Amino acid sequence: MSDGQGTKAPWNPPRWFIRLAWSVHRGLYRVTGSRVGLWRPREHRWGTLRLLTTGRRTGQQRGVILAYFEDGPNLVGVAMNGWGEGAPAWWLNLQAHPDASVELADGRRLVRGRAATDDERSRLWPRWREADKNFEAHAARRSTETTVVVLEPRPGDDSPTS
Repeated sequence: MSDGQGTKAPWNPPRWFIRLAWSVHRGLYRVTGSRVGLWRPREHRWGTLRLLTTGRRTGQQRGVILAYFEDGPNLVGVAMNGWGEGAPAWWLNLQAHPDASVELADGRRLVRGRAATDDERSRLWPRWREADKNFEAHAARRSTETTVVVLEPRPGDDSPTS
């Protein structure tokens, strides 16, 4: 497959491998009592956070580990499903219940999630390309536009949402 410029499309591991890697990452986070698995972003590198949302159908708390970078006080992620089709469950949950919390390498925050506006998306999208040279090619494999998700701080204490 080509992107029209004579270069190959980036390789994706099989879906089972991606899901296994996610499980191992979550397992390390749990087994180590959250000491391993989250890190802060650095220049031209994303970090990881644990997003806790409310399930849109169950009302139960759901957790997922995501890549992110900081944009002022906001945390920015992308709603990709392991580069696969469809919106990830965490994004569907966040759309139904925007108030959530995040666990970061240095503590917890209460956040409110939303899709980036057109202007924000235009400004934030290139930051993902800086962090991953194949980012654009991976996103181009999806049949729908990938949502840039902004997690804004919300007033309240630092305890996680229930």
